[in-house]
Amino acid sequence: MAIARPIRLLGALCILLVIGVIFYVSHPTQSLISVGSRLQDGMKSDPLLDPTGEPEGLLWRAEDHDYSPDSTESARINATLLVLVRNEELGDLVKTMEDLERTWNNKFNYPWTFMNDKPFSEEFKRKTQAVTKAKCHYELVPKEHWEEPDWIDPELVKESNKILEEAKIQYADKASYHRMCRWNSGMFYKHPALANTRYYWRVEPKVQFFCNVDYDVFRYMQDHKKTYGFTINLFDAPETITSLWPETERFLSEHPEYLADNNMMEWLVDDKLRPEHNKKANGYSTCHFWSNFEIGDMEFFRSEKYEAYFNHLDRAGGFFYERWGDAPVHSIALGLFEDASKVHWFRDIGYRHVPYFNCPNSPKCSGCKPGKFYEGADFLAKEDCRPNYFKYVGTH
Repeated sequence: MAIARPIRLLGALCILLVIGVIFYVSHPTQSLISVGSRLQDGMKSDPLLDPTGEPEGLLWRAEDHDYSPDSTESARINATLLVLVRNEELGDLVKTMEDLERTWNNKFNYPWTFMNDKPFSEEFKRKTQAVTKAKCHYELVPKEHWEEPDWIDPELVKESNKILEEAKIQYADKASYHRMCRWNSGMFYKHPALANTRYYWRVEPKVQFFCNVDYDVFRYMQDHKKTYGFTINLFDAPETITSLWPETERFLSEHPEYLADNNMMEWLVDDKLRPEHNKKANGYSTCHFWSNFEIGDMEFFRSEKYEAYFNHLDRAGGFFYERWGDAPVHSIALGLFEDASKVHWFRDIGYRHVPYFNCPNSPKCSGCKPGKFYEGADFLAKEDCRPNYFKYVGTH
């Protein structure tokens, strides 16, 4: 007996529905993953307490490809470990290099690029090269990239820095710190030695790495179309950036076309978690990626939108008249001009820059306690902006 056509159609639809449910459970779409990773009810417990594995998707491993240091057919892509450092920081830097070589770079042999506003000593070159099989490059920062631009008023700098000192703002009176912040904000990627380099991993002296990382992080960034990777997410001192957000709003009013559709504006302007910060910073939550660790695509910083933004800020003078840091500048630019899905939390990279940690729950890690965020006085717990980031952007 033949089955009626409507019944056959209904049966087919039921079968398709079952197949769709099975596919959804086993293969959720990226957009659903992103939405599902948002902690709508806040961060009830640290996600790093959960078992932590590697990122999903294609990963390049040293045992599967040629990463030998002198290979002309190497699987390495156009990337470097980037360090702004002084000769006198050599001892601290060597310890950091040993950490990162042991946990990651001894497998992949990516080159190190050291930058300094003074020539590197022969001792510095000898001792750093002894730590790694990879190539090391020693570069001098051009004076025009380092010193104050000619539109900055030295007398106004003195007066404004004095006000910051009286407010007990750290490094307020150190010209080198202001210069460093400006250089890291808008100059590092313009150095001639990096002209043909696309990806960088920023490394600083005195930081620690705790976990074995067994995949090529630069290939991960490239293959998964990531622009920026971070480990730690903090609040900034609002007194150091009082005019940064107003200047940003002024720039946005002139260039609304640069605002990304899937931006992170809610994270940048939240006034619930630390309302006093938002008020003092004139509308900015002060949340930022702690940029002493960052893995980034320099094409973003070389883009028209970022260059225009940096030039606007540079002309405003806040790197010298206030104490604008590269961390909030990078973070605001990424939060406004880049698609949120292109920013990645490297939860599996164990990291410490005193006094904060990114410490995952993984058998690949040793030397730090999973989920530990800070070491020191309890007030440091308030500086954690991850709850806001996970709420508005997600844990991806």
